[in-house]
Amino acid sequence: MLRNTTRAWGSLSRASHWILGVAIIFMLAYGWWFNHLAPRPVRFFHRSIHADIGYMILLLMALRLIWRALNPVPALPAGAPRWERMLASANHWALYLVTMLVAVLGWAHSGAHKPDYADFFGLFRVPQFTSTDKANADLYEDVHIYMAYVLIALVVIHILAALYHRFIKRDDVVMRMVTGE
Repeated sequence: MLRNTTRAWGSLSRASHWILGVAIIFMLAYGWWFNHLAPRPVRFFHRSIHADIGYMILLLMALRLIWRALNPVPALPAGAPRWERMLASANHWALYLVTMLVAVLGWAHSGAHKPDYADFFGLFRVPQFTSTDKANADLYEDVHIYMAYVLIALVVIHILAALYHRFIKRDDVVMRMVTGE
């Protein structure tokens, strides 16, 4: 089943969840690695790759949100307390918002940085919406990094919640995102 129902996630929602989840975790680790461990002469290359993947994440996240708006969202199991429903909704929306914010800040940094990171895998140039400015580039980069740490916290909370549902509550929340059932 491609589309969601009120009880289960459709295959497109599940695929975008796992693709984005892996891509986001990879990007967080990759960003930390090239900023702390990569040799200085190759950092521009790694930042360019990071930017290219970031543009794709931003596009996929926008498509995911459009798909979510057009499909029902499966309800939590009957009997889930109100606080659990509220926290689940808050974490999901925070993940969407902060992921988009981190990506847009990275894009803003690209345009303000000289040279920019607009060359998309050598295929075409991504239009930039900020102009070259070292002070702004530094600001965008700093906020991008701080928000990436917020995103790490949200991802950890999301994973801990999944583990809670799987091993403590023993309900079907996790399996609905794995198998759709």
